[in-house]
Amino acid sequence: MSPRERAIAAGLILSIAGSIAFAYAFVAQLGTQWQGGALVCAFAGLALAMLGWARWIVSHEQVVDLRDTYPQPEEERGRQVEAFTHGVAQITRRTWLTRLLYGTLGVLGVAALFPAAALGPQPGDTLFHTKWRRGMRMQRSDGSLLKADDINVDGVETVFPEGDGSDYRAMTVIVRLPEGVGKNTTAGLVAYSKACTHTGCPVALYRSADHRLICPCHQSVFDAADGAKVLDGPADRPLPQLPIEISDDGYVRAGGDFNDSIGPGFWEHA
Repeated sequence: MSPRERAIAAGLILSIAGSIAFAYAFVAQLGTQWQGGALVCAFAGLALAMLGWARWIVSHEQVVDLRDTYPQPEEERGRQVEAFTHGVAQITRRTWLTRLLYGTLGVLGVAALFPAAALGPQPGDTLFHTKWRRGMRMQRSDGSLLKADDINVDGVETVFPEGDGSDYRAMTVIVRLPEGVGKNTTAGLVAYSKACTHTGCPVALYRSADHRLICPCHQSVFDAADGAKVLDGPADRPLPQLPIEISDDGYVRAGGDFNDSIGPGFWEHA
């Protein structure tokens, strides 16, 4: 083994050691300094090996292969066979170096899986759906369950799915409209997402005189009597509506999930 081949092998071994050290430092949570140092070794060793490979292993000779239209002399054919045999021997001697390179890349790839696996669970469909399911009772922030008779005309309540009084995505504002007012009501009740469709601020104000829900952050105004459509402000789409039902025991329950994605507009609303 020539000194040049030993230098390339040393770089590859340094890269393998750096990859293993990074994986250990990541699992053991030794800190970003240790992880960064290990990555420096891994990539520096690989870079040095690649530079040596390009300079000393890859041939830079330009060869022009002339095609004769007549048989070559015996001596010329002998030299060609000898050159071919020498080339095969060179390739055979360097097979271990190629295998070491593949091993280095494999170890580095395995080490890269550790931070990828620590990214956490996939979001699934939580971008488009909340915890509301049909039949879920509505709960106030203090844990009490909401009954239809608890809300007076033009009364407002903020509710969550039963058992989870802190989920912002499922936070809902429910309003009782006067008799004969409003569309898609259930016993005069309508429920909408409390997250403004502009920037997600809580829609915290209700003006009973004209049944308006108002976001205090940027003054978007929604018509509670007409599907929470936008009447004013920067919001560009209505508040998603939550279908509701009233069970025989008087509790207000969800009739399903919101009819649209909650919060600021997604790309499909652009």
